[in-house]
Parts: sequence; C-alpha cells; structure tokens
Amino acid sequence: MSSGAQAGGADRSAAPGGGTATSSSVADKNVLTFTYHRHSGDDYIDQTLEIKNAEPHSVVPNLKFTALDRNHHSLPGVRVRTIYGSDSGRLVVPYGWSLDILRFSGPGEHEVYDVRVTVAHLATAKTRANIHPVTAEPLDAAGNIVSKFSRFSSVRVHNPDAFPVSLRVSYLVYDQPAAGDTQQTISDTPISGLVRVPAHGSAVVKVTDAAARAVAKYANGPAVSIKAYNSQ
Repeated sequence: MSSGAQAGGADRSAAPGGGTATSSSVADKNVLTFTYHRHSGDDYIDQTLEIKNAEPHSVVPNLKFTALDRNHHSLPGVRVRTIYGSDSGRLVVPYGWSLDILRFSGPGEHEVYDVRVTVAHLATAKTRANIHPVTAEPLDAAGNIVSKFSRFSSVRVHNPDAFPVSLRVSYLVYDQPAAGDTQQTISDTPISGLVRVPAHGSAVVKVTDAAARAVAKYANGPAVSIKAYNSQ
C-alpha cells in the first residue's frame, strides 16, 4: 500500500485501512477512503470499489486508477474503467458510502489484485444522493414484475427516501470466469439518461433502442443485473 500527494489529488491503494483521498474542491480534504473487493462472494458482484465519504454532503469524485498485481506492482498494460462513472464525474456519493464496479482490459487483466486510486477532482454534488438503496424492478408490457433474466419492457425505480434524487439505470452482463478468476462486466448498456425520482416515489423507464437490443440478446442467457445509481 502506498500513499502520498500527487498533482491533481491524493494517491493511495484501495486496501482496507488505507489512507485518505483529498481535493481542494471540497472544504474537508480528508473525506474519501477506498476499499477494493476482488471477490465479493456468491450472488454478489466482483471487482467493486467501496467509496466511503466523511463529508456531510454528497460529493462527485473523478478518480484515476492504476491496476496492481498480487505483489503490489503496477500493471501498465491494464486499462481500468468504471461502470457507474466515478472516473468521469458521473457518480454521486452520499455521506456514508457508495460503490462502483471496475472493469479491466488488456494484457494482465486477470492478474489484478488491487488498485491504486488517485482523486483527480472532487466537488460537492448538485443533488443529494440516496441514503437507502433504490430498487429497480423489471416489468413486462403489461406492467407486471418479471425476472431480470427474461425480456422486459421497462424498469420501475423506487426512491425510499424523503427527498428527490437523480438516477441512471444500466443493464449489466457478466462473463463466466475460469476457476480462480474474478467475474467482470462484459456489457454495460444504459437503460436511461438522468431520471428524477420524487421523494418516496417511483418512476418507470422504458427500455428502447440499444437497451432493448441488449435485453433481447442476453435474455435467458448469462448472468445479468439491472442497476440504478445516483448521478448528475
């Protein structure tokens, strides 16, 4: 694990008990800590980055990543991308914690055991992020709840909190890894743009265009999930 200031932000490995990330865009410069989860157990997504936020307000990070092997050496051939957009200022992180899903590609992609995280920018969010998780329910053409593995026509997202939130919804498809390898996302298709959901309310998002084609292609096949996440 390494830690220390660099131009544009703070640099640290995403390991349990590590240092903190800082940015001059938020008054409290020690607000974010990270934990990378290579394996998350059965029925949970692998390759996730847990982001803990000590700032009382929701924040929007723009993170940069370096893939590391089991000896904590960098893997320069591996590109690290995110699903929810913590590397592009798209993910809103509430006070407390949130997570993103990492995707690796390039020579050595199966050798990643940790990541080093650099905060390139950190800002206060325009809208508050959820305290409690948002649910995303796939619906058929008649509005009935169906399995995420089947073909569905729309997705209903429900906001359990007492304030409005802004969300994006994505349809994720996962690979079938070899024994010992992590499972990672091979397809990430937006079902919606930014959706405003009222306090204690719901919104229904139609599945159209590229999302409809992805659902038709992968229905009744590989592991999939429908994820709603706070965004702006």
